[in-house]
Amino acid sequence: MSRDLSGAREVLDGDDVARALTRIAHEVVERNKGAADLVLLGIPKRGVPLAYRLAERISAVEGVEVPVGALDTTMYRDDLRLRPARALEHTDIPNGGVDDRIVVLVDDVLFSGRTIRAALTALEDIGRPRAVRLVVLVDRGHRQLPIRADHVGKNIPTSLAESVKVRLTETDGHDGVLLDKPGRTDEQQEATP
Repeated sequence: MSRDLSGAREVLDGDDVARALTRIAHEVVERNKGAADLVLLGIPKRGVPLAYRLAERISAVEGVEVPVGALDTTMYRDDLRLRPARALEHTDIPNGGVDDRIVVLVDDVLFSGRTIRAALTALEDIGRPRAVRLVVLVDRGHRQLPIRADHVGKNIPTSLAESVKVRLTETDGHDGVLLDKPGRTDEQQEATP
C-alpha cells in the first residue's frame, strides 16, 4: 500500500485511517464496557477532528452521544522558551466537565510524550477525571517520558531524522499519513501534499 509522494512515503491512506479509527472506537467501548461516562478531548490541531470522528463511531455502536471537546496544551509545554512563540489553540470542555469521568485524550502522533505530559497537566486545571486514557493515530516511538498510548491506530518505526505527517480531510483536504525521508530541505517538505 505504501506509495511515494514527492519524496514522502504514504504509509496510511484514507481507507487505512478510517479502518484504524473504527477499530479504536470498538476498543475504547470494549475497554470501558460501553460509552457511559466517556469524554473525548482532542489535542489541537489534528487530535480534535480525530476525537469527533471517534465519537461518531462510538455513538453508532452504542447509540449514545459521546461528549467531545478540545484541550490546548500550549501554555503547559516544557519547551516554550526553546521554540518560537505559538498561537494558543482553543480549549473547549463539554458540558458536565471531566470530574469523575473517563477522559480519552486523542492526538494524531505520539513521539516524545511531552505533548501528552502537557495535556495531563492542563487537565489537572480543569478537573479530576476518574481515569485518563490515550488514543493516537500513529505511535512513532522515541519516547522521552514514560508515556504509552492505550489505543494506537498504527505503530510506525521511524528514525529521529524522519517526520510523520498526518493529513486529515478537515484540515488538509484528504486523509493519509506520510513518512518524510531524512535530509530533505524545508522547501521539499512544504511541497509535499
